[in-house]
Amino acid sequence: MSQRSGGVALVTEHNPQSSLFIAYINEHADCSVTQLSPGDAPSSVADDIAVVLLDHDHVDDALLQAWQAEAASRDHRLCIAALNLKDGEEAAEVLSYAHLSGVFYRTDSLDMICKGIDRLLEGHLWMSRALMSHLIEFFRKQSINSYRPACGLTQRELEIIGLLGSGASNMQIADRLFVSEHTVKSHLYNIFKKIDVHNRTQAVNWARQNLGAPPPLFHFDQRKGAKGCNHSTP
Repeated sequence: MSQRSGGVALVTEHNPQSSLFIAYINEHADCSVTQLSPGDAPSSVADDIAVVLLDHDHVDDALLQAWQAEAASRDHRLCIAALNLKDGEEAAEVLSYAHLSGVFYRTDSLDMICKGIDRLLEGHLWMSRALMSHLIEFFRKQSINSYRPACGLTQRELEIIGLLGSGASNMQIADRLFVSEHTVKSHLYNIFKKIDVHNRTQAVNWARQNLGAPPPLFHFDQRKGAKGCNHSTP
């Protein structure tokens, strides 16, 4: 997909500041912006919305995962980006469990945000060069360590715990690995026993601490490429 046609949805609390922000974007970016509250179900977003901006100050991890699931259900025609991230370190942490196409910092100017939104609508990624460099280095380390055993986990168990960290359900993991859902449950039981945890959240936290966070799965076939912006990352 070389270009997305449609508008932008901003998911944040309704207040005077968000109203002013939307008014500015509507005037200066090449798109129209509507607002959704964090309590609105992701499935309620209009079909003509192409980019969703999630205000990190008002969207928790569970809601972010729900928006990712909605994007996946639409064959990733819906682009997810995060707004109001503190710095590059926080962005890298979010990207460890979220498949974002765009990252905007609190320090970004309104003009920079407009430029980034336009690039997302054109089918590009939008994040700082420093953050892109961090991700490239992450992928290199993952490649080096991909076949090393970790804490007694098999390669298939490592694949499953990685998909678990990306927010995938048992059914989605089964579809991805071409196995039954029962097989996934059996693997999860063995994983939990080996690493001494009791639920999915604990397993994901263990993986981040001991294996490194799972990399974000960008869909490059649906975008022209990754474009870094000119602002610097702390």
